[in-house]
Amino acid sequence: MNRRAVQADSPEPERSEVSAVSLQVSGMTCEHCERSVEHALLAVPGVRTAEASYARGEARVQAVEHVTAAALAAAVKRAGYGVEPGSPAARRAGASLAVAVIGSGGAAFAGALRAADEGAQVTMIEAGTIGGTCVNVGCVPSKIMIRAAHIAHLQAAHPFSGISRQVPAIERRALLEQQQARVAALREAKYQSIIDQRAERIRFVRGTARLEDARTVSVALPTGATESLHVDRILIATGASPAVPEVPGLRGTPYWTSTEALAAAELPSHLIVYGGSVVALELAQAFLRLGSEVTLVARSTLLSREDPALGAALERILSDEGMRVLTHATLKEVRYEGGHFLADTGSERLSGERLLVATGRRPNTAGLGLEQAGVRTDRAGAIVVDERMRTSAEGIYAAGDCTNQPQYVYVAAAGGTRAAINMTGGEARLDLSALPEVTFTDPQVASVGLSEREAAERGIEAESRTLPLENVPRALVNFDTRGFVKLVAEARSGRLLGAQVLAAEAGEVIQSAALALRARLTIAELAEQLFPYLTMVEGLKLCAQTFTKDVKELSCCAG
Repeated sequence: MNRRAVQADSPEPERSEVSAVSLQVSGMTCEHCERSVEHALLAVPGVRTAEASYARGEARVQAVEHVTAAALAAAVKRAGYGVEPGSPAARRAGASLAVAVIGSGGAAFAGALRAADEGAQVTMIEAGTIGGTCVNVGCVPSKIMIRAAHIAHLQAAHPFSGISRQVPAIERRALLEQQQARVAALREAKYQSIIDQRAERIRFVRGTARLEDARTVSVALPTGATESLHVDRILIATGASPAVPEVPGLRGTPYWTSTEALAAAELPSHLIVYGGSVVALELAQAFLRLGSEVTLVARSTLLSREDPALGAALERILSDEGMRVLTHATLKEVRYEGGHFLADTGSERLSGERLLVATGRRPNTAGLGLEQAGVRTDRAGAIVVDERMRTSAEGIYAAGDCTNQPQYVYVAAAGGTRAAINMTGGEARLDLSALPEVTFTDPQVASVGLSEREAAERGIEAESRTLPLENVPRALVNFDTRGFVKLVAEARSGRLLGAQVLAAEAGEVIQSAALALRARLTIAELAEQLFPYLTMVEGLKLCAQTFTKDVKELSCCAG
């Protein structure tokens, strides 16, 4: 609120005790609305000053103590505006906002911590293990397993002469014990201990939450009792779970999702992986490198949402490593007999000791009572939010994998923080226009911004250049030239629109492209930047130079 508060013409005597009161007002859309609300509040006997903000949906008054919340709410309603349903009509400034956070993963923790920092009293509700997907069954354990598999692969297949190669002996149980110990340590350090340290502002409740209305959350406690919370704001951050397709015969078999695969104490002799996106590819390659035979069945191409060149090149690389890759194939029927899975694709029957189903994730929104609170979801069950993390229900926010936003933990955390800022009176938007994405295969796949196809779909005339890694000095000295760097630019202005990278360190490279995109650099400006030699990120500069010259004719570090 930048305007000066409007004062009443006849203030109360000075001896009257005055305090600040804040109301959450709905229906204001302009400055005229602000003035209307202010004049209505000033008409209430005992109100000294009034200040309204349509941007924040809030009005603040200075009033003597005898002025009731009901009187203020009635004045607002007479003026044609609303006071948020289900919450106190007004609260004294300085009193804590009551916030319920459903979930305890990346989005939930980011939101709870920021809301507490803003003075709110937070109740965090978790039905399962504290920390959510990333630390427990997602990012952390998967990257540990992938790294271990990478080390094993280098022992057996590194490119350097004069260093002996040998197939390593893999003790899966020892690897798993180390992996889970690190998971437990991070869960304690980054989640449980933080909650313990912030107990004054953040209360942790174990139980299953359900919305009774837009301001009431009921929690089914492990004891069988139910606790009812009446709050001012709600943040839903319940994450997502593996989605299992309807394949005849699959239900009732001991198939794996990513959760079971990461916790498996034994390596299967033959693993069938159903899926062609991030999780399927990462885990398929990890098991292959740890010694399992792997057959990958993808319903479309690999990484079908990315630039087609990425999936095609990665398919060749995985095949060269020994993985059998079946694209445009589906599982028509699954049976489990004699300790083996029999998977029928229609054209052949696959047999494997284990079957990993990694065909996507679904939002954890069932059973939350969203319809009772007026929270809208899309056809997949994801909560629809805007750039401020607001749902269709006033006062209810959502962030993370349970929403219709990209399912990345860094998006979840950023969304949780912004939701907390907005629910405590601030203004914050989540800009996803330069969102870097990484698939942790080897080589890694990374992208940011628009592909050529996406540019065309938006009606943007674009041009692109692709630089094979054999033109990048770092790849040459690594004796690993698998992959490429591709840049997409607007044809008219030369402004960078997007980047796609397939390289051993693509995840490190892509952030520089994201910053260039955020800065709205042109290809010419990117080509003029100083990049350290020998680094993989220099590939961005070299690819930018190919828009105007042949880099094969340049010296190693020509500027």
